[in-house]
Amino acid sequence: MPGLETTADRSAEWPLRTPAFRWFFAGRSISTVGSFMAPVALAFGVLDLTGSSTWLSAVLAAAVIPMVATMLIGGAVADRHPRDAVLRLTSFGAGVTQAGVAVVLLTHQPPALLLPLSALNGVFQGLTTPALRGILANLVSGRALQQAGSLLATAGNTARILAPSAAGLLTASVGGGWAIAVDAVTFLVAAACFARIALPGPPPQAGSMLGDLAEGWTYFRTRTWIWSVTLAFAVFNATTMGFWQVLGPVLTSDTIGPTGWGLALSARGAGALSTGLILVRVPLMRRPMTPALTAMALAALPLLLLGTGTNLAWLSAATFTAGVVAEFFTVVWVTVTNTHIPERLLSRVGAHDEFWSFLALPLGQIAASALTTVVGATTVAVAGSGLGAAAMLLAALVPALRRLELNSRAV
Repeated sequence: MPGLETTADRSAEWPLRTPAFRWFFAGRSISTVGSFMAPVALAFGVLDLTGSSTWLSAVLAAAVIPMVATMLIGGAVADRHPRDAVLRLTSFGAGVTQAGVAVVLLTHQPPALLLPLSALNGVFQGLTTPALRGILANLVSGRALQQAGSLLATAGNTARILAPSAAGLLTASVGGGWAIAVDAVTFLVAAACFARIALPGPPPQAGSMLGDLAEGWTYFRTRTWIWSVTLAFAVFNATTMGFWQVLGPVLTSDTIGPTGWGLALSARGAGALSTGLILVRVPLMRRPMTPALTAMALAALPLLLLGTGTNLAWLSAATFTAGVVAEFFTVVWVTVTNTHIPERLLSRVGAHDEFWSFLALPLGQIAASALTTVVGATTVAVAGSGLGAAAMLLAALVPALRRLELNSRAV
């Protein structure tokens, strides 16, 4: 098609030499800016509108539950259709729904309207995630996989540094609705960037959609090295991330406020950025999974300090550390999965990974508020961080992960 870029040279050592990857990189980077503004803006926007942590839990869960429920279908869709086309449609849909959320917050409409809008946004995110998991192998290959993953992470982490602080300042001055409006615009711009990519369609699938889903499930459940990591992150997401997302805005609303909370989140981005910049050039070790999972235990530290009432400086130091280890794990996992999972199965297997690891997240978000009223925020935070760290350390002991090598066949 005239005017569209194709993957002319997948063998290029440096991924930015490929025009299609450049457009993907631009679109993904732009949408990430808005995505990292949204959590701060939405949390304080909902609290400002309702004054209730219960409403905040409900709005967060309203987005996560449809997202998780849609992921498995999204995996089959992304393996059957061009992944760039999927991303164009889902980015446009996410932009429209976020615009609706912004209108509700800016015009002080009933908070119940946030629930269907969040649910629709969750559906689009659920369709987006598997396509993102699989598209990298369509754009680059070989050594460029690690570099591409690191470049995307570097851009994302730059946004992670700047966007939460900007959202905090914007929310404190004019309200969270404007930051959500920015998020909506970034999704629409990303859709325009993805329109400049023209990937070849996947080979025709002989089987049914149900058959595709069954094939992805069979591959997932028979690879210990995949499902053991997924299980560990299911525990981590429920007990650490779920609690963090609800307790953070609530516990800091009367102390460091949205500006301080945004700075703490930005510190995590700074840690991740520093790691991403290093991993763009430095190759991973031969057996990276055990070091990556062991380091991930430190990502539970911010929740522990949040619960014990530490100051902004120590909380930011902890989130910086969490950013370092989380980024290291992310680059390792992207490289390992794109290396060892067949390209035709990447989105389906990735969808199972995302589905099962995030299935417990809304449960953690809903439970956070209820448990806090029973045992107190400190107990919830300390217990959640301990369980999250333990899950990572136990996964690091799995023999299949300890043996997994980047340059050999996975078991």
